[in-house]
Amino acid sequence: MKVFNDLSRITRPFPGAVVTLGNFDGVHLGHREIFRRVVCRAREIDGTAAVFSFWPHPLRVLAPHRELRLINTYDEKIKLIAASCIDVFLCPPFTRELADLRPEDFVSRVLLNCIGARHIVVGYDYRFGQGRSGDADLLKKMGQRFGFGVEILAPIAQGQTVYSSTRVRRMVGAGDVRGVVALLGRHFTLEGRVVHGDHRGQSLGFPTANLATEKELLPAPGVYAVKALHEGKVYAAVANIGRKPTFGGDALSIEVHLLDFSGNLYGRSLRLYFFDRLREEKRFAGTDELCTAIRADIARARELLANQNIIAYRDYLGECEDRDAGREERDA
Repeated sequence: MKVFNDLSRITRPFPGAVVTLGNFDGVHLGHREIFRRVVCRAREIDGTAAVFSFWPHPLRVLAPHRELRLINTYDEKIKLIAASCIDVFLCPPFTRELADLRPEDFVSRVLLNCIGARHIVVGYDYRFGQGRSGDADLLKKMGQRFGFGVEILAPIAQGQTVYSSTRVRRMVGAGDVRGVVALLGRHFTLEGRVVHGDHRGQSLGFPTANLATEKELLPAPGVYAVKALHEGKVYAAVANIGRKPTFGGDALSIEVHLLDFSGNLYGRSLRLYFFDRLREEKRFAGTDELCTAIRADIARARELLANQNIIAYRDYLGECEDRDAGREERDA
């Protein structure tokens, strides 16, 4: 997949471009169905499957006072979109100047003249351009005028479950890492670099790796059964997200205890896959009571994780019937 962060680098329109537009935060199952339709349509006309998005998220520019924790980092977003067999990912910086562009000008200058859109796929509630005045109806009218197709999608759902980035954020924020798999199609995951902490876990007999991560959206404070990927090997593990109230902590931290592992992890990267929430974070009367709880957490994590595989993006991807068949997202 080719990535363009600067539209001026596009020297000529893409042949037979089939384009979808949106933020696509989370790249959940609804987004993946949109990408599947884009890829199928592009292959029918021997064209180019393209995704158009922005970075940072438009709300960071238009409403910086609003709290928004993104589900994916930028690198994760690229990997997940590439795994959908998309040919081109267009992600220019979102600016005030771009936000003030009239929707008609955005279509003519960007979608038609720059990208060469032959067919556009958007959700029924997609809005764009100055004051969000552009919508699906405008796209249809301009499509009739300039000769490009427009496909408007209804909300994508499985049964009663409507796929939504907002719903994913709420579930993860509430600690429902098991339930969110049904929306993401994969386990919620984050990557971090192991940094030095207070070394208290080592003294308690449960050495932990303290993670520094760029991930904005974190599960609710608590203890989780996770699997940790380190240098190609997967370990069952217990992760604690919280402020260590037993020791009067204040700063939020991510600590993970890898089961059946010994070695130095400092400066290394770990990717965690969240399977289930074991319990909420709790203040204990002392270290003895804390150690008893940790031993119980480890025992329950072993039970929950036994014979459980990581559900990664590729497990739901299926075959791509084109030259890009077999491309997979490896670790996002």
